[in-house]
Amino acid sequence: RVLSLELNKDRDVERIHGSGINTLDIEPVEGRYMLSGGSDGVIVLYDLENLSRKPSYTCKALFTVGRSHPDVHKFSVETVQWYPHDTGMFTSSSFDKTLKIWDTNTLQPADIFHFEGTVYSHHMSPVATKHCLIAVGTKSPKVQLCDLKSGSSSHILQGHRQEVLAVSWSPRHEYILATGSADGTVKLWDVRRASGCLSTLDQHNGEKSKASSEAANTAHNGRVNGLCYTNDGLHLLTIGTDERMRLWNSSTGENTLVNYGKVCNESRKGLKFAISCGCNPEFAFVPYGSTIAVYAVFTGELITMLRGHYSTVNCCVFQPHFQELYSGSKDCNILAWIPAPREPVPDDISEKSLPQQHLNPAYEDAWSSSDDEG
Repeated sequence: RVLSLELNKDRDVERIHGSGINTLDIEPVEGRYMLSGGSDGVIVLYDLENLSRKPSYTCKALFTVGRSHPDVHKFSVETVQWYPHDTGMFTSSSFDKTLKIWDTNTLQPADIFHFEGTVYSHHMSPVATKHCLIAVGTKSPKVQLCDLKSGSSSHILQGHRQEVLAVSWSPRHEYILATGSADGTVKLWDVRRASGCLSTLDQHNGEKSKASSEAANTAHNGRVNGLCYTNDGLHLLTIGTDERMRLWNSSTGENTLVNYGKVCNESRKGLKFAISCGCNPEFAFVPYGSTIAVYAVFTGELITMLRGHYSTVNCCVFQPHFQELYSGSKDCNILAWIPAPREPVPDDISEKSLPQQHLNPAYEDAWSSSDDEG
């Protein structure tokens, strides 16, 4: 189904945003509701279900936190995320230096966290049961952890040397966090340990010549602005402004050396890409200029380019229940990419009328289902 993704002529997403769309998230409980965040601070909540039951339909916006809303973000919304366990709450973070926790029913903020610098990215663990920490990447090199239960953001992870552009919790271990920074490094942390990070990923797997004065491990020769775990948490995919994408074994920290070729990445901020879920093999959907590049995660093969946006694509999100993809762009549009329907085989063509001469006699069907031959 993923290999046949195409722009769906019969499904639109209602156009609400008047400026570029930076971030999308579909809630994991039903896979029915989607959030979007825009460059003008606006947040929109959509219902993806086809309530009309007609073949052509538009996914309607249910609510908007618009410019006139008293609690709207003042600047660009960079990340939106649903609370992983139910649809009653969602989160948003912005260049206005805040992270807001929203009550979905009232569309009022239940809590607001303030930071000293621009917020690039935040993430809640999809699997945590023992903590309610939101990891936040900001203009500061310190990774902030905000506790939803206590409402405090006292916990800090120190180790990066420049701003933190991407953060992602492991979907396998609830205390493991990956962070990517403008300093070219990707660090893995166990947030229970105060002493520093578990490891800093090294693109050379420790084989860099000892003569080199550069002691620090780097994951990319540029800013690391995107991170995404595979669904099983066993691998981590990273993307950098060195126009490279790298796949890491998340338990050993080893660079698997999969070659994806040149991956166009001109984003000055976080790049929101997605990995499929429930497919074999898995695919990565990566914004690539005004297109979306689809890669086979484990071979590096570029499968196809999805074309349809008029301007830079900033984000995409995968809907695993139906193997669908949604993308958001600077052109203010959200596009739905749906597997192409298979051509049904007409009923009147039975197996017997198909040419049989090419069939090796060894494979011919000698079995009979009629009862009178017993």
